[in-house]
Amino acid sequence: MTPLTLVPHRRVGPVALVHLVSSVTAPLGGDSLSLTVEVGPGASLELRGVAATLLLPGASGEESSSSVRFLVEGTVRYLPEPTVVTSRAHHTSVVEAELDGHAQLRTREVLVLGRAGEKPGTLSSLMRATRCGKPLLHQQLVVGDEAVDSSSAGLAGRRVVGTEVVLDSVTRASDGGEWWSVVPLAAGGTLATALGEDVVTVTRVLDAI
Repeated sequence: MTPLTLVPHRRVGPVALVHLVSSVTAPLGGDSLSLTVEVGPGASLELRGVAATLLLPGASGEESSSSVRFLVEGTVRYLPEPTVVTSRAHHTSVVEAELDGHAQLRTREVLVLGRAGEKPGTLSSLMRATRCGKPLLHQQLVVGDEAVDSSSAGLAGRRVVGTEVVLDSVTRASDGGEWWSVVPLAAGGTLATALGEDVVTVTRVLDAI
């Protein structure tokens, strides 16, 4: 059985909506998951999760990993549910996107550092994006080091961090407020970041941005 199942739901206007469903408990330590999504010219896809992802340690103590690769000539929205970095988990996540000249991509990541009353494991989350082979974004976020996560240079002690990337041709100004910021990208698009104590607060901030 594959750990991930793509379930077509319905069309929302011109957009095809597909749900990403976990068929088994994954990823566990030692698992290596990969998904490649291709969207052709004129096509619009919204790929959504249906439940939070728990990063769990395995019996072997090995690292787990996941990779999602987008090849986009149309429009994609990738909106998974939050990821919980549980105690003793050790995970690497990579999202890569290759866009053509007119493609658009929106992707969101919400990370929760541990379950209630639990210290988190470690997670390295990397996103790379190019348009016609030219770099758009290369960003890495590492969580799980208590000293860094609690510092003002890290997450300032906040338990939830959300990032949202929009890659398009729209020019936007930088903006920010208490525990959130929006940064325009040099080649078009924006990177938004929000910190908070719970998923609901961070999600609302990203939606408002």
